[in-house]
Amino acid sequence: MGNGNKITITVCGDGGCGKSSITLRLVRSQWTHEYDPTIEDSYSVTRTIDGTTYSLFLTDTAGQEEYRGLWSSSNLTSDAFLLVYDITSSSSLEQLEYFNQLIEVERETRLERGATLPVCIVAGNKCDLQSQRQVGAREGLEWARSRQYGFMETSAREMVNIEETFALLVRRVVEARRNQAQGVNPTLPSSTARTQPLDPLPPSDEKRGSREASRFSTGSRKKSWWQSLKCW
Repeated sequence: MGNGNKITITVCGDGGCGKSSITLRLVRSQWTHEYDPTIEDSYSVTRTIDGTTYSLFLTDTAGQEEYRGLWSSSNLTSDAFLLVYDITSSSSLEQLEYFNQLIEVERETRLERGATLPVCIVAGNKCDLQSQRQVGAREGLEWARSRQYGFMETSAREMVNIEETFALLVRRVVEARRNQAQGVNPTLPSSTARTQPLDPLPPSDEKRGSREASRFSTGSRKKSWWQSLKCW
């Protein structure tokens, strides 16, 4: 497998937002409800996406403020960043700005060098906990859009949009590399790299989740509304 099929991904966000749960769901298909603060863990996994097999190297980073100083410079050299917040915690979305600032500095450095810019996707995790929602889907989407990042809502416990999120990261990295090789301006995702925007939920449903906004079936299994959310 050539270097072009190797993709490094840094998973970042506030403590307790579910970074490790998302990572372990992808790597081991496991979920645990026990919270064990991570300083830094690394994993590797292969995935075949659009007919090509990729080696993904994931770094699950520290979210607690007291451990953030341990962030190594190698984390910022990743091809992609998954910025995770907890939809039941407004402060966890606010905490993403710390990581966003680090990424912005890295973006500027790469622009000066003419290097490929990092790909970023925001994941609103724990979307199965609708009754405890504090961050509306539209709020998360707008936070991501304003920074030109992709957006998904995920649930590590229910395995919602986990594989899809990492597949989207891979596709965007591949496109970013292709654009860089072709001399395409890397400052904005191209129109072909963006999926359809998330459809806003009715105000009464967005935070309470009192009813399902939409359903669709895969075979005989019906999926809840958050499983039919579109990404951007």
